[in-house]
Amino acid sequence: MSLMDQQMIKTLRVLSMDMVEQANSGHPGLPMGAAPMAFTLWKNHLKFNPAHPSWFNRDRFILSAGHGSALLYSLLHVFGYDVSKEDLRNFRQKDSATPGHPEFGHTPGVDATTGPLGQGIAMGVGMAMAEAHLAAMFNKESHDVIDHHTYVLCGDGCLMEGISYEASSLAGHLQLGKLIVLYDSNDISLDGNLAQSFSEDIDLRFRSAGWQTLRVPDGNDVEAINSAIFLAKAETNKPTLIEIKTIIGDGSPSKAGTAAAHGAPLGKAEIAQIKKNYGWELDPFELPKTVGYQKDYYLSKGNHRESKWLQAFNKYRTDYPEEAEKLQRLIDNQETADQALVLPTYTTNDAPVATRDVSGTLLNELVPQLSGLFGGSADLSSSNKTMIKNSDDFLANHYEGKNIWFGVREFAMGGILNGMALHGGIKPYGATFFVFSDYLRSAIRSAALMNLPVTYVMTHDSIMVGEDGPTHEPIEHLASFRAMPNLVVLRPADANETVASYKYALTQQENPVMLVLSRQALPILPTTDTRAATDVEKGAYILAESPTDTTDMLLIATGSEVSLAMEVRERLATEHIGARVISMPSWELFERQSADYQEAILPIEITHRIAIEMASSQGWHKYVGDQGKIIAIDTFGKSGPGIELAEDFGFSAEKIANQILATLQNN
Repeated sequence: MSLMDQQMIKTLRVLSMDMVEQANSGHPGLPMGAAPMAFTLWKNHLKFNPAHPSWFNRDRFILSAGHGSALLYSLLHVFGYDVSKEDLRNFRQKDSATPGHPEFGHTPGVDATTGPLGQGIAMGVGMAMAEAHLAAMFNKESHDVIDHHTYVLCGDGCLMEGISYEASSLAGHLQLGKLIVLYDSNDISLDGNLAQSFSEDIDLRFRSAGWQTLRVPDGNDVEAINSAIFLAKAETNKPTLIEIKTIIGDGSPSKAGTAAAHGAPLGKAEIAQIKKNYGWELDPFELPKTVGYQKDYYLSKGNHRESKWLQAFNKYRTDYPEEAEKLQRLIDNQETADQALVLPTYTTNDAPVATRDVSGTLLNELVPQLSGLFGGSADLSSSNKTMIKNSDDFLANHYEGKNIWFGVREFAMGGILNGMALHGGIKPYGATFFVFSDYLRSAIRSAALMNLPVTYVMTHDSIMVGEDGPTHEPIEHLASFRAMPNLVVLRPADANETVASYKYALTQQENPVMLVLSRQALPILPTTDTRAATDVEKGAYILAESPTDTTDMLLIATGSEVSLAMEVRERLATEHIGARVISMPSWELFERQSADYQEAILPIEITHRIAIEMASSQGWHKYVGDQGKIIAIDTFGKSGPGIELAEDFGFSAEKIANQILATLQNN
């Protein structure tokens, strides 16, 4: 190892220690142990441009063990990114560019938000899948315009999380040769010695899943690490795991190799001793001039790499202008921004249709229009209706296919979708039963944190699932996902609302969208053929005014219950009670509307309000007020025919109308 390399590794370790000490908070152990592997990767292998962190053909780097963020920020600083000394000094402080865990879109050069362990591996799989898919779609002979690797740095904790096994299993099956995971193997977890909780043979696990596995016994041996990464890049038919044995808190006289180095400052005396051992005499956050000079070198190197790629892309544009234009629009995230999508319209003359079936029709009609659309189901495509009939499957060595077989891996699917969205050029979607959204909830939350435009197709949305019983009947799910910031939940009432929901999901770029769809057929509601296209994106609208001379109450419903509300409206009219029916497919979108619009839909003077939804009542009180009534389900479901269950839980026009009449009489 050269003196310059030694100096750079010491710099990464010292900066990380100083950041944690300055903040009096953080995790110094991983940065000190993993600095040599990270430096070797970034210096000799990682393809990037510090002046343009979002360059499309760069290699992606994910610090899955996000608690080691001080290492990532130190790397960004010394390799020339726009992360200043002042940013490092403000590590973990309010509104700083260097938060406690890496945040995508917040710090230049951070490719993914990490912290929940294991998800970085799944996002890496998603990035590698996106790269393989786009390369298969657009590369031509002598024109490899999409050609880059995905690197993940993970720890023992990541590999204990179930999502890592789910995602790694799929990655090996798909033979994702451009995915390389560096495993910081230090035998310590937060609570103590890893032997207390984890003793499996990681090498055997990954080899059984179809990975190449390599091992570096000394985490300070940069030559061995470098050679292992070269071997990983040479294996193009398998992803690679490189286990690198390290010492957590390497260099600390009293805490190295112990859990004490994991998640707390080392202390001034300990740091002073480490720096003395290094021969480091500079003040905190001061760097050797030789290290500072390296920034200009990596900026120049990065600009040269990107310029060389741009030249290749321009040659590609000359030879394949149509493909180049399509790829450029995907890179620029413009494919849906100004494209008039051709979408079907349904009328009341059409037969009732389940919104999951409409979803399936739409996906098949949209794929020819949106080349970036890419996704599948967690082994439920026949039920979720997500199979693209005129496309092949995405399989090993057949990466141009549009149908992803995620298998029974819901959590990994969620993380993979995030990785594809982060990679760019892809409009990802994934599907499962709504009740199984619990399995991928943390990945959905990560998507919401990163404002990723991922589309979730959640079918079988209520007790109308029927015979499968309470294990498959969602109750609390709508309320819980409505509570998640940045996530837009859409529960369309009929085919036209489903079309409008898809249009919103696929043309916006600001947040993940969850489409909650019915198993059972729903009638086409009057006027949605003309109004859904504009009104669904407002979150709520007046579907039908009172049929009487007065508006005595508001009936507010979502999904399949909107048609039920229309029936209730007619029954109440026979009792000379005028009810307005409001379809409210999305609370989140309704909350974004002006106060005037909200007042027009839910006038404050109309206090008799009825919410109708086959789910938890949680949250509806905001819209019905103190004098309103919520017809909901606050218990688990039952097994039986869906129609019988609806009747049993009180969801029939007759029972709801009778409840309303009884309430009015009592008042």
